[in-house]
Amino acid sequence: MSDQIRIVEMGPRDGLQNEKTPVSVEARIAFVEALVAAGLNTVEVGAFVSPKAIPQMASSDQVLRGVGHIKDAEFHVLVPNEKGYDAARAAGAKVVSVFAAASEGFSRANINCSIAESIERFKPVLARAKADGVKVRGYISCVLGCPFDGEIKPKAVADLAMTLWDLGCYEISLGDTIGVGTPLKAREMLRAVGAELPVANLAMHFHDTYGQALANLYAGMEEGVRVIDAAAGGLGGCPYAPGATGNVATEDVVYMLEGMGVKTGVDMDRLLTTTNEVAGLLGRPPVSRVASALNAKRKRLGAS
Repeated sequence: MSDQIRIVEMGPRDGLQNEKTPVSVEARIAFVEALVAAGLNTVEVGAFVSPKAIPQMASSDQVLRGVGHIKDAEFHVLVPNEKGYDAARAAGAKVVSVFAAASEGFSRANINCSIAESIERFKPVLARAKADGVKVRGYISCVLGCPFDGEIKPKAVADLAMTLWDLGCYEISLGDTIGVGTPLKAREMLRAVGAELPVANLAMHFHDTYGQALANLYAGMEEGVRVIDAAAGGLGGCPYAPGATGNVATEDVVYMLEGMGVKTGVDMDRLLTTTNEVAGLLGRPPVSRVASALNAKRKRLGAS
């Protein structure tokens, strides 16, 4: 197995976007700075969406500008349409992400349009990004199941991934949004997508609702996928998946990879401190197993 795995840190965007406790711009900037200092050099820092719809992502332009002094990291922002793209570019965005769903039911519930309509919305974004020299990452949600439509066929995911690829996305992140997937289903889906476009350009974005994320990631690594989306402390979740524990925790992923001899470049001690700080802002402990174990160890050793 290759020892090169790239982690895309989702905490400041996908991790925080559904949180009810407000997190200030200053705290969000500090969160990103701490993640980079811990060795996470690819971070999605915000979303240029309506603050009425997602209040936690308000002032993402200020966050992006606030981390502009960091030169050795790549910062991503989510944009739903041309208006969002304009705002992101004005704030200095060099990498943007667009979002589609493999499920018609989820697409309509989440962004109030069909899959086809969502593609039409961001076609101009991709065209303008290409002209501007801006990289575009494509997200596909509900690749392993949907709260409205149930099982999702791998071919539906592969077809949508191919559409995003053909439109110009450099990487396709495949999301198990409600965390219902299991390793064999994850492998089947990734094989279907990998038969249509390069596996080197795929990423895994697996939530841990049923405790399957690490197993699913390992299955995907066996299929050759080398990019993993994760969020510090297991932040995040889906409003349509009651009880969802959020994204797979970055510290859980790092622990697994390092234990396999895969060097991540992440300083676990710094990551744990960062995870604890953001959890403190939200008024609850981190949900990840590794954070819980290492915090207990710190307590036993009398560490702060």
